[in-house]
Amino acid sequence: MRAVIDTLSKPYNFIFLLLVFLNPYHASGQTEDPAWWKHNNLRVIQTNLPAFTAEHIEPKAFVEQLVAASANTLIINAGGIMAFYPTSLPYHYRNPYAADAMLGEIIQRCHAQGIRVIVRVDFSRLHKTIFEQHPEWCYLSAKGERMFNDDIYVVSINAPYVQEKSFEIVSEIMDRYPIDGIFLNMPGYQTNNAYIGKYYGIDHNPYDQKRFKSFSDGMALPEKEDTKDPVFNKYQAFKQMTLDEWAGKLHKLVKTKNPAIAICTYTDQYVDIIRHESQSNTSLPYWPYNASDNVSNAMGSYPSHIISNGSIQQVSFQSRFNSVGPEEVRIRLYENIANGSGLDISMMGEFNHNADSRNFQVIRDVYQFHKKHEAYYGNYQSIAKVLVLSPGLWAHGMEGEEYRGIQLMLKEAHIPFDVMEYRRPHTQEERLGRYEVIIIPGTPSFDSLDLKALSAAAKNGTRLLATSSAFTQHPSFLETQFGASVIAENHDAAGNYLQVNDTTVFRTLEGQQMIFLAYPMGLYTFKPSVSSYLPLLSKGRPGPPEIVGGHEPTGYQGMAINNTGKNKHALLTPAIGRLYYLKGYEQHKELFLNTLSAIYPEAQDLLRTDAPERVELILKQYALNDTANRSVNFQAKGHILHLINLTGFSGNTYFKANDLHNITVECPLPEEPSELHLLKENQPLDFSWKDGSVRFTVPKLSDYEAVVIRK
Repeated sequence: MRAVIDTLSKPYNFIFLLLVFLNPYHASGQTEDPAWWKHNNLRVIQTNLPAFTAEHIEPKAFVEQLVAASANTLIINAGGIMAFYPTSLPYHYRNPYAADAMLGEIIQRCHAQGIRVIVRVDFSRLHKTIFEQHPEWCYLSAKGERMFNDDIYVVSINAPYVQEKSFEIVSEIMDRYPIDGIFLNMPGYQTNNAYIGKYYGIDHNPYDQKRFKSFSDGMALPEKEDTKDPVFNKYQAFKQMTLDEWAGKLHKLVKTKNPAIAICTYTDQYVDIIRHESQSNTSLPYWPYNASDNVSNAMGSYPSHIISNGSIQQVSFQSRFNSVGPEEVRIRLYENIANGSGLDISMMGEFNHNADSRNFQVIRDVYQFHKKHEAYYGNYQSIAKVLVLSPGLWAHGMEGEEYRGIQLMLKEAHIPFDVMEYRRPHTQEERLGRYEVIIIPGTPSFDSLDLKALSAAAKNGTRLLATSSAFTQHPSFLETQFGASVIAENHDAAGNYLQVNDTTVFRTLEGQQMIFLAYPMGLYTFKPSVSSYLPLLSKGRPGPPEIVGGHEPTGYQGMAINNTGKNKHALLTPAIGRLYYLKGYEQHKELFLNTLSAIYPEAQDLLRTDAPERVELILKQYALNDTANRSVNFQAKGHILHLINLTGFSGNTYFKANDLHNITVECPLPEEPSELHLLKENQPLDFSWKDGSVRFTVPKLSDYEAVVIRK
């Protein structure tokens, strides 16, 4: 209310505010729609505001730009590192550039336009003036170093600022403003200053030392991060416990005050909206399926949550005022909605006075399209028969490369698939049974509950396809499912070859006798009953052409299939995904696809097309996502095929996509459709129906199209 009083001091705002208070949206507040985020129709604009930009913000023009962009949700700075409002709390540093009425008036004007407002809070850091009063609240390395950027210091999770003061800040914001949500930025423990790329190590603040000692029955904090150290593993459990406890307190505080306020952050515990991010690659190869990966991974792992994947505009932390290119942003946004999420953009500053406005028209175009056709988005069920287990929501390192390579091969072959984090199978055992194949890209270790869930799925007929060093920490599971025994987990395969010795299984490899290898791979022996293929050849003699050769069978195999009688499980021993992701050699993809077909011959029957490999096809079952259908269970109205044109992606640059013509598609359906409709072109589409399959031709694909296949 104080912000409202401040705003009323400006006479020109009086009439506007009178209209706001008479607006039924404002009068009823969030109680009119207590779980508004579950509509899954978000069109988010996040304005990451540098402190100095607040001086130039004019709330009326600010909100007008949101309306012009068809946004229905705003994420805006409010508190934590600095308050963008006139805080009364002595430990909450005030942004000196922000007008007293700015935040309040923006919220009011947004609500008048039907735009929800989620406030951004960041309790990872505090201002130097607060640090000087309370240095004990901040991060302290084992060497006694502080972590800071200019005059902003990293805090300690277990010190009073996070454990007490953060909740007081949230309470003050909620008491002053009719907000719709809280976005918690950068939660969790920090060992690395991501903004400058410097590693500091585990926080040794006295509060952390004391709490960990109590948690661990007397242990001292570990000096370094080492998964082979039992003390560090205990510390990992300690971190999770403390973060979950803090999240639970925040949830109780927020929902007690107003259950209609959404909590949004990057974790899943006590959260309504899980935020993910499509960021600019820091290294090659670039990953054009980033948004599809993020959304499908998070939705598949946490199906009861709403997922919002933000397209981060900045090139890097060091180059925040330079945005990624328009064509990359376009792909990210279309991938978001094609996979069942909403739209989400995170920009530096606001639309007005922006240092890089190149993407704004793309944002307006895609957001307006989504607004117009909202009923066809955000209410999907998967038809995929293949599931890929990811190494985490933020896949990275060698396991991340193996995982991305598997996805890349499936995407290019137009094989529909779902994704689930490798730690989640035990939470969705019934769902596992819907898949014909579960692919495990090199993950060596699983929790016993997840192994049990995978074993149950295999027992009930689901096939397993594992690569590289998958399950190497579980010899009993390997022997039971694959008939395999581990000899070496990480054999350096550089210089080795696979000998193509069976073109009945590897039918697309005719004409090639040897396929090169690289990167660590697993070495296994197999039971006599297991069918093994692709003998591993020795490294031979490196050198000039005159002396090379000597590649002899080693006794190990590159692929093996265990026929259990009820199903078949395959083990591909090289890092086949990583090979394709980093090397791009198509024969590695053919080797993988032939293996998949050997255990699941129908893998490519769900979607047949002559579309180029760089056209991403996503097929879903849809129900209408509108007011009339949100209160009922999923009632399928048909299928929807999304086509995203990635032909402008060169490997490290996103050019405008090439127009494509007359793409033919065939897919089996349970019944003949009543009609087909092109959503973007807004026109009917001819089709034929034969032998339980629908056939049609998409006449033109520019950047994106959606084919609605109505029952």
